[in-house]
Amino acid sequence: MHLGYRVNREALETWRARPDDWLILAGDVGETERHLELGLGAAVERFAKVFWTPGNHELWSRRDDAVRGVARYEAAVEVCRRFGVVTPEDPYTLWPREPRRLIAPLFVLYDYSFRPHTIDERDAVAWAGAEGVRSADEQYLAPDPFTTRTAWCHARVEQTERRLAAARHPLILVNHFPLRHDLVRVPRIPRFSIWCGTRRTEQWHTRFGAQVVVTGHLHVRTTDWIDGVRFEEVSLGYPKHWRRERGIDGYLREILPGPPASHRTHGPVFHR
Repeated sequence: MHLGYRVNREALETWRARPDDWLILAGDVGETERHLELGLGAAVERFAKVFWTPGNHELWSRRDDAVRGVARYEAAVEVCRRFGVVTPEDPYTLWPREPRRLIAPLFVLYDYSFRPHTIDERDAVAWAGAEGVRSADEQYLAPDPFTTRTAWCHARVEQTERRLAAARHPLILVNHFPLRHDLVRVPRIPRFSIWCGTRRTEQWHTRFGAQVVVTGHLHVRTTDWIDGVRFEEVSLGYPKHWRRERGIDGYLREILPGPPASHRTHGPVFHR
């Protein structure tokens, strides 16, 4: 939702209520606790249940901030709980209608592995920088108490795999970052891919029996089918990425029940 932008905040005022529906917020509600409160408050007023997974923007902090890294994430989770919003730290939630699906908000970061195999991880940021590409995460996303974002990512991967393996219903996986490298489509800045996910999740859609995977990082809205699993990239983005006359309502995507299942691998379908 990127509520750091006035235009995006103003769009909340005309957001239509859907009291019988559930809503997934796939990260990047904003950069501050106030942004998160504003977005969650607007969502819970309009939807029966709301799910949230953190984007990189919610995790940003400055060097002199008292709350950084894991503590920053935990503080955001506490804000969500004040609003009754389901987070990656809560039990997965069973959709009460048909088709019965377990909605699983995830928090899995990136480890710079969405890069050519010829580039060492230690050289990944410099490799991106050689084409003038650098993420603000390098300045603002602290991994404390982990020594690196990669270490934090791998810890979250291991923790999440254990939970997913115990699931007993078909899953809707919700993560801010794409779970597959081939779904990172940023043609103007292709080397930005290193800040977009981890190869450790590339087979999760089949390994854990996902029916749909929902992500929200790229600001390029798409639908893909891979191995019979639907992948939805649902980000609203910055003001330049959406049309004000459509409002937020024009960019909501139906996840369940969704379109008829496809057993082919095809896409992308772009949602402008």
